[in-house]
This record gives sequence, C-alpha cells and structure tokens, in this order.
Amino acid sequence: MSNTDSIVFLLDVDNTLLDNDRFSADLAARLERDFGPEGRDAYNAIDHDLRDQYGYADYLTTLQRFRIGRETHPKLAEMSFFLLDYPFDERVFPGTLDAIAHLRSMGRPVILSDGDVVFQPRKVRRAGLWDAFAGDVLIYVHKEDMLDNMRARYPATHYVMIDDKPRILVALKKIMGDSVTTVFVRQGHYAAAAGKELEETPPDIVLDSIADLRGLDASAFGPRNATA
Repeated sequence: MSNTDSIVFLLDVDNTLLDNDRFSADLAARLERDFGPEGRDAYNAIDHDLRDQYGYADYLTTLQRFRIGRETHPKLAEMSFFLLDYPFDERVFPGTLDAIAHLRSMGRPVILSDGDVVFQPRKVRRAGLWDAFAGDVLIYVHKEDMLDNMRARYPATHYVMIDDKPRILVALKKIMGDSVTTVFVRQGHYAAAAGKELEETPPDIVLDSIADLRGLDASAFGPRNATA
C-alpha cells in the first residue's frame, strides 16, 4: 500500500471484538457432553501443551491429537463441525460494528491478531468481521514480532492498538513508543488478570467495553495522548 493513513487502528479479535471466553465455555461443555469429563480434560491438556509450544490456540491440531485412541468414537467427526460451523457472529460484542464504523470515520481499522492460518481467519469471517474490516486483516503467530511487516502493509502517521491483553499493550508501547496509543479494553479473562505489568507501563486509554470507542473522537488517540 502506497498511501499513508493519518491513523491506523489495530484491533485484536478474541475478547476484544468477540466473546471468545463464551466460545471456550461452549467448547468445554460440548466435550464433556460427548466425551465425558475425562475427554474434556484430555483435550484441555493437549490444548495447553500446544499453546505453550506455539504461543496461540491451535484448535485443529488439538483435535487431531485428541483423535488418537478415539478414532472409532461416534462423536469425533461432529467435533469438527462444531469448530468449523460455530456461530461466531453471535459472539461479537454488542456495539462492535458501530465502533468499527466510528473508527473508520477517523482512520483505517485493521485487525491485528495472533492465531493459526486456518481456524483464526475462518473465525474472523464467520463472525462477519472480515467484511466489516473490508479485508484489512493481519494474523500472525506473534503479532508483536511482526510490527515492521504491519507498518509496511499499513503505513500511518500514528497507530492505535486496541486489545484486552496487557502483555500486548505493554510490548507495543515499549517497541513503538509515542507512535502508538494503547487502548486497554477490560473484557475477558486476560483483562481480569491484569496486574503489575500495567502499573509499570499503563495504557493510554482504558475502556470497559469495545462499544465505548464510540464515545471517543480523533483527539483522544493522537500522539499527545501517548505522552500525557
């Protein structure tokens, strides 16, 4: 892209734009229903191992490994349908689409997410977010390591990172300094567990919900806010 935007708004997906905790709860309930508590716990153990290895949730690889020793289970194939057909459009937080439209009136909104290369893009599309962002979607293994690529794809005078994960906000502020305004959205389990890291490197803006973005104008996101 050759044009430079005045502001690029970078938005996380899980627990920022949509309620991924609700999806996780539905997944756990489905596993327990079809495979019992032991099956649910076995799936979770594989999931935790892969998160430690990859740094993100890899639902499809987890299901592949969960399959080992359960190849003849009558409910196994239905877990594939559950994951691929899950109604993520019903998990988008209230006010999200209006917030995206509001940000677009001030700059360019772009999804910046971690995740695998199959399930995460499908989640974004199933949720209706791919179209809402006009295809401006970036999905990396670790987004904080890909900022040079992000800036090359979406050059801007200033950036705004909107995320529920304190770790990401702290990392971007340390890397990008005053060229980024960090917005902490207090939604989901990562936000609930926020602690010392935000005391040492506090976000520039704190919101209780993604819908609260609708009450902010462009002046709230400018470089002056990052150094205030």
